[in-house]
Amino acid sequence: MMNIEEIYKSIASQQGWQAKYRQIMLLGKQLPNFPEPLKTEEARVSGCESKVWLHLAWDESTGCLVVIGDSDTRIVKGLLAIILAFYNGKRSDEIHTSDVITVFKELDLIQHLSPSRGNGIHAIQKAIVHFSQDS
Repeated sequence: MMNIEEIYKSIASQQGWQAKYRQIMLLGKQLPNFPEPLKTEEARVSGCESKVWLHLAWDESTGCLVVIGDSDTRIVKGLLAIILAFYNGKRSDEIHTSDVITVFKELDLIQHLSPSRGNGIHAIQKAIVHFSQDS
C-alpha cells in the first residue's frame, strides 16, 4: 500500500475527474478484503451509506495508530485507502491536529463526491478521532 505522499502525488498528477476517479479505484484494489469474521457490527462505521468496517489499534512500540478497513463498494474502498494512508502511523496528538478532509479538498475531490460519500468520509474520520480520544 502506498503512503499518503505517494497517493497524493498519484492523484494530483491526474488531469480531470475521470482520471482521478480511475486512480481512486486503483487504490481501492490495493486494499485487501476483510475476511468475513472481521466484518462485525462493532467494526462497522455508522453514518456511511455504504458498509465500511474499521479495526483500530495502537502500536505499543511506537505509540502510533494502526488502522485497517474495508468497504462493500469500490469507490468507497478507494477513498478509504486515502484515509487509512493519512492516519496510519500518526500519534494521538497528530490525529487531533490534522484533518484528512483537507487532503480531499487539495486534491480537488470533495466537489465531485456525492453528499452521502462526503458524509461517509466525515463519519470515518470521526470514528478514527473518537478512537484516538478514548484510547
